[in-house]
Amino acid sequence: MTSHPPLLPDAITQRDALLIIDMQNDFMPGGALPVSGGPACLPIINHLTQCGFRAVIASQDWHPAQHYSFEEQGGPWPIHCLAGSFGAALVEGLNQQNITHIIRKGTALKADANSAFYDDHGISTGLTALLRGLGITRVFLCGVALDVCVLATARHAVRDGFETYILQRASAGIGALPASLHEEQLILY
Repeated sequence: MTSHPPLLPDAITQRDALLIIDMQNDFMPGGALPVSGGPACLPIINHLTQCGFRAVIASQDWHPAQHYSFEEQGGPWPIHCLAGSFGAALVEGLNQQNITHIIRKGTALKADANSAFYDDHGISTGLTALLRGLGITRVFLCGVALDVCVLATARHAVRDGFETYILQRASAGIGALPASLHEEQLILY
């Protein structure tokens, strides 16, 4: 029997938030931009939602039609996570009972948003203000894709002054994380 480290590095307090990044149908197998390990994260994420976080916040890609990141508009991605569509919905099987807030990103026609904090033009989603208003000082991130949206969100969390943990066992990626991450202030756990 293999022993795994605990899911969290220490006790959760009322100064902690769980950020669930982009656990949406279009990022699951069969979706427009599937992350193959996404479904395996669900049981772990569902467990984490019950660990006593002050806030459990889910982000959603929420694109308008003809979003500039779509291939049809000259962007790099197929059409995905159209606002209000099945593909943009949180994936079935995600325990939403303990989700306290939802942050939608990528809502501007001419700006993409890998991060749940800011779009590519630096426009805030309101996440920093929400966390500060709740007295949050530490954030724990999980979801998809680890090497894209989870990582971009973690970097902005650090920049905005939050102690930041990426929960690798509750995240799935498309590729590898950059080797230079050990130089950054975020914590891989």
